[in-house]
Amino acid sequence: MSIWTILEGGMNMPTDKTLGRRLANRFGRFLAARRKNVTIARNALISPEAKICARAGAICIGAGSTVAPGACVQGSVTIGENCSIQMYTIVCGYEKAPIVIGNNVRIAAHCMMVSANHRFDDPEVPICRQGLNFAPIVIEDDVWIAARVNIMAGVTVGKGSVLAAGAVVTKDVPPYSVMAGVPARPIGRRGEKKAKGERE
Repeated sequence: MSIWTILEGGMNMPTDKTLGRRLANRFGRFLAARRKNVTIARNALISPEAKICARAGAICIGAGSTVAPGACVQGSVTIGENCSIQMYTIVCGYEKAPIVIGNNVRIAAHCMMVSANHRFDDPEVPICRQGLNFAPIVIEDDVWIAARVNIMAGVTVGKGSVLAAGAVVTKDVPPYSVMAGVPARPIGRRGEKKAKGERE
């Protein structure tokens, strides 16, 4: 067993904001960048407890972005600048259906976005043998995705939108929308209160 196998098996992340934590994040970036088809900006912070694996695709993580412990980024995924992916979030893209995340995006813990769905049309064939439908996912700039949000394949989330905790997003989201529920529905728009105050 090589030293890299041992190190990639996991390590405890320091909980304070000391030199130890900064070094651990840099070490995580170093481990992730060693993998095939993974490109990570020099000042991105990747926890050594995060899973970064391009498989047959390619992963690119932009400057100032962070990937927290327990998060999983795999397949064909592009993450812009100054993004954060929090604990236990799964971002899984495919070569024929990549996931593209813009700049200044916040993704809270326990979210999921996978750019494929199982086919299940034929009741005579087990679902596991019917293959997958692929469709890309796009998250535009300045989006806040709260905890436990599920974004389905084929969805585009417009610039400046907010997805409330627990939402299941099955359709495209217009820019600056506030969405909540299962399935997610619009409950408001960013800037409405400010505009109302200006009219009064």
